[in-house]
Amino acid sequence: MTDAYQIDKRYLRRSFSRAAQSYDAAAVMQREVFERMFSRLDLVKLSPGRALDAGCGTGWGIQRLAERYPQSQLLALDIAPQMLAMAASRRGWMERLPWKRRQGYICGDIEALPLAANSVDLVWSNLAIQWCNDLDLTFGEFHRVMRPDGLLMFSTFGPDTLMELRAASAGDEEHPHVSRFLDMHDIGDALVRAGFADPVMDMERITLTYDDVKALMRDLKAIGAHNATEGRRRGLEGKSFLRKLAENYERFRLDGKLPATYEVVYGHAWKAQSKTNDGGQPIRIFPRK
Repeated sequence: MTDAYQIDKRYLRRSFSRAAQSYDAAAVMQREVFERMFSRLDLVKLSPGRALDAGCGTGWGIQRLAERYPQSQLLALDIAPQMLAMAASRRGWMERLPWKRRQGYICGDIEALPLAANSVDLVWSNLAIQWCNDLDLTFGEFHRVMRPDGLLMFSTFGPDTLMELRAASAGDEEHPHVSRFLDMHDIGDALVRAGFADPVMDMERITLTYDDVKALMRDLKAIGAHNATEGRRRGLEGKSFLRKLAENYERFRLDGKLPATYEVVYGHAWKAQSKTNDGGQPIRIFPRK
């Protein structure tokens, strides 16, 4: 039996391609998380010869990585062709710089990276791996393409993400309305299984607020974050469901606004061979903020 929460990759690709034009205006959360993760690069000593932005979206982030690592070859990968086309269209700003045309644009799936083994020094992935079906496979692919002593740095969503929307849409048990997100500890365990060394995990909650449910749903649609689970209800939701959703969501209203909570999980780890004496890998997990 197919897992109802399995991500339908074909539907996902279409959703993000359709959202390519509207994405940047609505991606407030994605930019905020990027900036918080980007600041963590100050804490590591790294001069990557080649870096991969896995799940690059419209390419806003890869511009920042190019500015930080001007001598690096940067690879931008995304599953959605139109997102990748938007990323490539930003190349005009690079023409005046000495490292122009050092970027490559690849349409592909993170779970099956079209890259050679031991070819990347930095894998960067901002809010993308939650769209993967097999985290072991995903981290295994990251580990495969990374060179020894390379760095993986990523962010993703934890299980409390959109908890208000999940609760408000409860009642239709046969059809999930919000994706399933993994716990930080499970993500850390997957890093160890993939062979990464010195994994460090932490998380925080970020809350966006809206006047009504329609505004939240418009934002999710604008960034392409549709319900892409295999068990989703096919076709448009009926007016009665949307009315009930709005009614249920009202119980979360606070100070005149409706909250949308995101549990953001951050992680980084190295491709190295160091082990503890018992053959295990220590995972450092910081307390909830």
